[in-house]
Amino acid sequence: MNRIINLVFPVKGTTLYADHNYRLLASLSEKIPELHDFQGLAINTVSGIPDNNGKIALTSSSRLCLRLPVEAISLVYPLVGQTLNISGCSIKLGNPEIQTLQPFESLKARLVTIKGYIEPETFLKAAYRQLQALEIQSNIGIPANNKGEPKRLTLKINKPNRDYTIIGFSLVVSDLNEDDSIKLQIQGLGGKRRLGCGVFYPNLSQ
Repeated sequence: MNRIINLVFPVKGTTLYADHNYRLLASLSEKIPELHDFQGLAINTVSGIPDNNGKIALTSSSRLCLRLPVEAISLVYPLVGQTLNISGCSIKLGNPEIQTLQPFESLKARLVTIKGYIEPETFLKAAYRQLQALEIQSNIGIPANNKGEPKRLTLKINKPNRDYTIIGFSLVVSDLNEDDSIKLQIQGLGGKRRLGCGVFYPNLSQ
């Protein structure tokens, strides 16, 4: 298995659309066309402060994290210093930091999407089956939103011929041993990894 790392770019800018994942992939692919179909690439959502009006405010802590094989660093390194235009919002990428994956007992994915499963109960069962297929032993759960309901999220796909929306849920996976924690960060769950789905990071909110 290829060694997987996080390549974390500082981001300079003012705002982004909160639902920017598809447009971010398109903008990155304009700079480096090979990224659009690159196997093993996961692109995390750019961090920021939600304004509850469909946008996020970028801060000095905002980052773009690419999870990819260490061999692909040279492919994406030309992004350093590039300005990305994401539906009218501009961000500039700084010099990235290389981070190795570290084991954590609890991991969280902002959005996991599993085709055909849009209700919390059936989604959890499908996610658990995927964990079993990876031979990962853990507990899983959907965190609650501010209304106390399972945190359901959507991802808009804007293609020239049609627009559509993908439905998924945030997911927390806990009670992981070290090997399973690393495995889950490498493999992820569900689909649309290049759109930031199914990408797990340390659950620091517990």
